[in-house]
Amino acid sequence: MEITAELVAEHGLSTDEYERVVKELGREPNYVELGIFSVMWSEHCSYKSSRVHLKGFPTTGPQVIEGPGENAGVVDIGEGLACVFKMESHNHPSFIEPYQGAATGVGGIMRDIFTMGARPVANLNSLFFGTFQHKKTPYLIDGVVAGIAGYGNCMGVPTVGGALYLNDSYSGNCLVNVMTAGIVKTDKIFKGTATGTGNPIIYVGSKTGRDGIHGATMASDVFGEGGEERRPTVQVGDPFTEKLLLEACLELFKTDYIVGIQDMGAAGLTSSSVEMASRGGAGIEIDMDRIPRREEGMTSYELLLSESQERMLIVAKQGMEDKVKAIFTKWDLDCEVVGKVIKEETVRILEGGQIVADIPVTILTESAPQYDRPAEKPAWQDTVQALDMGSVPAPDDYNEVLLRLLASPNISSRESIYSQFDFMVRSDTVVSPGSDAAVVRIKGTNRSIALTVDCNPLHCYLDPRAGASAAVAEAARNLVVSGARPLALTDCLNFGNPERPEIMWQFREAIAGIKASCHALNVPVIGGNVSLYNETRGEGIYPTPSIGMLGLIEDNSLITRQWFQEAGHVIALLGSTRPGLGGTEYLRSIHGLEQGVAPKVNLEEEKSLHKACLEVIKTGIILSAHDCSEGGLAVALAEAALNPTGPVGVDVDLGVTPNLRSDELLFAETHGRIILSLTENNLSILEGICAAHGVPLQVIGRTVEHGFAVKGLINTSLKSLESAFRDSLSPLIRGEATP
Repeated sequence: MEITAELVAEHGLSTDEYERVVKELGREPNYVELGIFSVMWSEHCSYKSSRVHLKGFPTTGPQVIEGPGENAGVVDIGEGLACVFKMESHNHPSFIEPYQGAATGVGGIMRDIFTMGARPVANLNSLFFGTFQHKKTPYLIDGVVAGIAGYGNCMGVPTVGGALYLNDSYSGNCLVNVMTAGIVKTDKIFKGTATGTGNPIIYVGSKTGRDGIHGATMASDVFGEGGEERRPTVQVGDPFTEKLLLEACLELFKTDYIVGIQDMGAAGLTSSSVEMASRGGAGIEIDMDRIPRREEGMTSYELLLSESQERMLIVAKQGMEDKVKAIFTKWDLDCEVVGKVIKEETVRILEGGQIVADIPVTILTESAPQYDRPAEKPAWQDTVQALDMGSVPAPDDYNEVLLRLLASPNISSRESIYSQFDFMVRSDTVVSPGSDAAVVRIKGTNRSIALTVDCNPLHCYLDPRAGASAAVAEAARNLVVSGARPLALTDCLNFGNPERPEIMWQFREAIAGIKASCHALNVPVIGGNVSLYNETRGEGIYPTPSIGMLGLIEDNSLITRQWFQEAGHVIALLGSTRPGLGGTEYLRSIHGLEQGVAPKVNLEEEKSLHKACLEVIKTGIILSAHDCSEGGLAVALAEAALNPTGPVGVDVDLGVTPNLRSDELLFAETHGRIILSLTENNLSILEGICAAHGVPLQVIGRTVEHGFAVKGLINTSLKSLESAFRDSLSPLIRGEATP
């Protein structure tokens, strides 16, 4: 097929990039090779617009076993065990076909985990949709949640936590970010590497079909002269096959038959073979005639670019082919030797005994374009940060305001969502969805891992640096209040079109914010994902740097939850409330304003707060601990009061702060605040620890039998709070209520 300018453009390569391909190859690529370049030099695989900015992340530490570059990051959790975890996005597919888009996103991230040798033990998700004024939102939420539940539940992996955020900016481009963690022995970690000249390359799992061949990397006539329509761009998942693949791989990992294994994820067979060869400093030769397929007449181009699910590529030791095949045959999975490792550092593709593609590995990886794109602060940035507090009237009825905030889709209970997930399967979930962080026990030990996902896109829109920095700090705070020491994070950096300078400015600012918090809080970045071009009709999403973080609880007796336990306990506030309502859910929901100066994290104060909180939890005196975030102090107190086992009353006196309006005192989203409950006889211990760390401490009230009262401001029933919080979201998703 003739390589024309139109064909190159259809493959997503610019004129300059194609000229670079020709220069690097020393010749024109053929059609198959053009397809390979189109995916390997794509934004998704090459990170060509973001890689230059990601280099400054802290990625090492005594707990880090494997940082960025592998299928997933790995941290040491003691007793000869490690946790493997990662976060990925499946945004565009989920908007096109929400069920399969979300389902295959979950399947893909789980394969990233068990390809490292780990059994997945927990899934989380971070979801962003348009508001309910947009008619497609209920359909998207319903489909995405069903897809996550359908795949995770069938796999027998608990979905233990997540986040949901709604904003008009996602109406044309929802975000589905998924995270998985697994446990592995430190001496049984496997990597996606190809080494050992002559070692066989083995394809295992499902057969390859035409699903997942996306329009950006294919020509319109790829299926022949008949003008056949393009195939759907969304992959189709089969969790039952993946369950078999998981168990087969874990059985294989108990042997010494293999030297490397890689998931066939984005870009399918192409990326898996190239990445394995690149990591091993070797080459790979693959015979396309041997690839298992489920459709007739598939070309090498299609086989290489298909993103059919539930497939792995293995480099086995010579002579072990039959033993590997016996394991996968036992689990009723395809297993075929499709090639070998070669000395020449090239990816060589054969079809019918002829070479149909031959590209040096380094051209596809190291020579891929890298752009330091122009960045410019948006002209409107200062305008959205401006806020005249005099134009924001104080409410007449704070009871009504609190109820409206608790009913807001960005705050209300997510039980109608997480009740669809099997979060108790495997019986290791200690703290299930609903608290600040999920907690999963590590079998055979007295330890647990805590997991959370976090991001406030409105804060990131108003100030990308401050918002991203706060996302890291709040994720760490969510772990700390659960009794966990933060170990590391993974991220999902979701932004609009990077070719627009204002989007690139948002991206660079967010990266700077993440770096600042990671360095200050000593939390390394061990992996992640960048998702760009999240844009519809020239309108990008709010900058959304989702943070997934993992922490370690070394003594299960110290696991802490967010809810007040019973009447008669002291309520204490760690940290101070600062003036400002910029970016608050109160300002957005009650006054219809998305503007103002976003709250900034004082990283030194945040660090001291975390140390003090963990130290006091280790004394065993803390009965509950809850982070203050969306909705501010009043909402945090209400969330702590609404214990799922039965609500607990609150009687609080916040006093008078001269420089704070009442609505600021109640609803400001100042960072660095934690609500604790404990018995009065232990108060002196808390006071001593806070004083030693320089952390402000204020006893603000007590838990009581009935009612929710903030002196002089709020006095309402627990029943009304519970109804607003628990009964608001589900009718909106079902389309039974008007937003």
